[in-house]
Amino acid sequence: MKAIPTFGLLLFLFGSISSLHAQSDSKKKKIVDDSQEAKAGFIKADSSMNKIFNSAYGYAIFPNIGKGGIGVGGAAGNGAVFEHDTLIGTAKMTQVSVGFQFGGQAYREVIFFENQETMDRFKKNKIEFTAQVSAVAAASGVSANAKYVEGVLVFTMQKMGLMYEAAVGGQKFKFEPK
Repeated sequence: MKAIPTFGLLLFLFGSISSLHAQSDSKKKKIVDDSQEAKAGFIKADSSMNKIFNSAYGYAIFPNIGKGGIGVGGAAGNGAVFEHDTLIGTAKMTQVSVGFQFGGQAYREVIFFENQETMDRFKKNKIEFTAQVSAVAAASGVSANAKYVEGVLVFTMQKMGLMYEAAVGGQKFKFEPK
């Protein structure tokens, strides 16, 4: 008779774990879907970005990054990672900043990787943006003159909000393979 409650508990625990896994898969699917929408948005803002998407070794798209600060600030977002236009995993971005800043915003970010070496550094969580790496605001025609710095090229697109500060320095990434 004690076996029935134990069996029930095991079924409950197994069901809970399966449910958590399904929620995780559902969240990842949403991130990938939102990333595809963000890619279309970047190309709509500047049609010449299509060439960069096609020629880059790989790219990471963060469709929803939230950022805020009053003196000390932070940002975070999840994205999808593609190698040769094939989904290979997801990534998390975090950023902490100190200095003159005020407000909050939501934006998209795409990071292009120039070659396999840079892509491999990203996959090993060895890419952090320093002050030398800056983002280009996606707008018509700007991608034509954009250049890779340290093997990466970064574009951002504001979604909503107002914040006085535009650096991507201090961003850290955590890659999770598919």
